[in-house]
Amino acid sequence: MSLMDTLRRRIHLDGPMSVAEYMSECLLHPEHGYYTTATAIGAEGDFITAPEVSQMFGELLGLALVQAWLDQGSPTPFTLAELGPGRGTLMADMLRATRAVPGFHDAMDLTLIEASPRLRNLQEIALAPYAPRWLPSVEDLPQQPLFLVANEFFDALPIRQFQRDETQWRERRVGLTDDASALALGLGAAAPQPALAHRIEDTKHGDLVEHCEIAAVVTEAIAQRIADHGGAALVVDYGDWRSLGDTLQALRAHAPTDPLQNPGQADLTAHVDFEAICNAARISGCAHTRLTPQGVFLERLGITERARALASGLEGAPLDQIVSAHRRLTHPEEMGNLFKVLGLYPTQSPPPAGLEK
Repeated sequence: MSLMDTLRRRIHLDGPMSVAEYMSECLLHPEHGYYTTATAIGAEGDFITAPEVSQMFGELLGLALVQAWLDQGSPTPFTLAELGPGRGTLMADMLRATRAVPGFHDAMDLTLIEASPRLRNLQEIALAPYAPRWLPSVEDLPQQPLFLVANEFFDALPIRQFQRDETQWRERRVGLTDDASALALGLGAAAPQPALAHRIEDTKHGDLVEHCEIAAVVTEAIAQRIADHGGAALVVDYGDWRSLGDTLQALRAHAPTDPLQNPGQADLTAHVDFEAICNAARISGCAHTRLTPQGVFLERLGITERARALASGLEGAPLDQIVSAHRRLTHPEEMGNLFKVLGLYPTQSPPPAGLEK
């Protein structure tokens, strides 16, 4: 039975499902889920993330976290964690760039949060020299200083979508067409949504707002550890300060596709609502947050100087590749403005490098 057949049967039995339930089935179904079966990342996959563009990205993030560790007195032991590590490329680059920092690798407990058994196998190969361990969720992270990176993790968390009525909200739901041959979007009954009460002020009738409940749960667990024990988190993702409009998208073979077609065979993501993440962090006592465009963040960390060093003595295609990677990561028309870097850090500590005012 295909995932489409499974979804069709579920809708027949239980009625239309939320967008969040649909995303969860498409991405994480144990037999047909996208992350269970697909080669998602890289040129042979459906999308390319920043670590796959260039080693410079991971090197600079690693050095930013090392500096935060030094600024906080080099705590020992500490957790070095990544959420959704993909093929392990980002963490491998971070660890290579930080291996010369005295005491850093000796003090770290390398921990990965990954739901896909297939990706865990790839991470184990990429990070074998560092003896990583895997945990099922951020809530299982130990109570000790936490230095964490999450690159394109929050955009894949399931979202619910709500369309504003006069003073209430109607949830967008995934059902079937009249002949039950395909999936279709519809709206549930109008109802109050306490989590969106504050959005009545800045929206109008017909506006659509996205809400990610699990993002708050994840953020609160991270922020609580940083507030109580020290550390820092770098969240890198695409999105903006506040959600407005339909941003659910599907990518297959590096091209956009209809999110309701071929369930389980395309990557589903949505823009991150950074305001909601900051609010969740502050609720957990992590009072300091800082949001900066990715291009600005990387330039402050010295990506241009690093690109020049890598390009020294090169010509032709190898040189073009470094120039292209620098542009893609930093230029406002590429990833530079769409992607943001959010830093979470303790009240008494300076912001991570790259996030200064």
